[in-house]
Amino acid sequence: MGKTFEKTPGSCKDKRKSECMKRKNGIIIAIDGPAGAGKSSVGKLVANEIGYKFISSGKMYRAIAWLCAKNSISLEDEEKVLIMAKENPISFDNEMPEPSLIINSIKLDRELYDEKIATATSSVARLLKLREFLVKEQRRIGTDGGIIMEGRDITTNVFPDAELKIYLDASPQARAERRVSQLKEEGIEADYNQILEMIIKRDEQDAKRQYNPLKRSLDSHYIDTTGITKEKTSEIIVNLFKKVIKEYR
Repeated sequence: MGKTFEKTPGSCKDKRKSECMKRKNGIIIAIDGPAGAGKSSVGKLVANEIGYKFISSGKMYRAIAWLCAKNSISLEDEEKVLIMAKENPISFDNEMPEPSLIINSIKLDRELYDEKIATATSSVARLLKLREFLVKEQRRIGTDGGIIMEGRDITTNVFPDAELKIYLDASPQARAERRVSQLKEEGIEADYNQILEMIIKRDEQDAKRQYNPLKRSLDSHYIDTTGITKEKTSEIIVNLFKKVIKEYR
């Protein structure tokens, strides 16, 4: 079950209720956690249940990695990567519960989940100026509420004032198994040991990232999903959502 930690200054509960409820479309649910912890699959279920939009912030970083690969831009050249991002604005359509990411009138989906793009994404995420640019975009997208956004620093950096914060976790082995199953369902061959190695490497990169590394905020509800189905995890979060909505009305 989720565990509630002591609230830190800056969280929505430390503000006046009227201040927190200025959002036009509802509250913000922020979800953080390592790759494969279930953030996307669970987030979509919750969004469908409560009628909110679901946005994966990682898609935005993946889209930049995809753009750089397509245009042969080195991820070591931060200025060129930033220019590329600014010249090719990312938008989302109005599909529910998960809007599709669009860039240059191209709707991107499976292209973003190529394992090479996934590996490059962590390098993209380490670029400070790019992160600052994308964080502003994420805040613009979610500031009116009625949204579930997941990523690596949503609770700590993008929306530290989110009304509901969740940190999903799971063992590297469980996360690798889920990724392999997901890829096989999509008709893509996957090697468990290779996926596990990539996940462990990604965890290390995310934890050691100089700017906004992956970490659990003190006011997040911690849920270990290793032995829990996505449906059960979704149920836990929906119940937390109902409590928050009741409290802030």
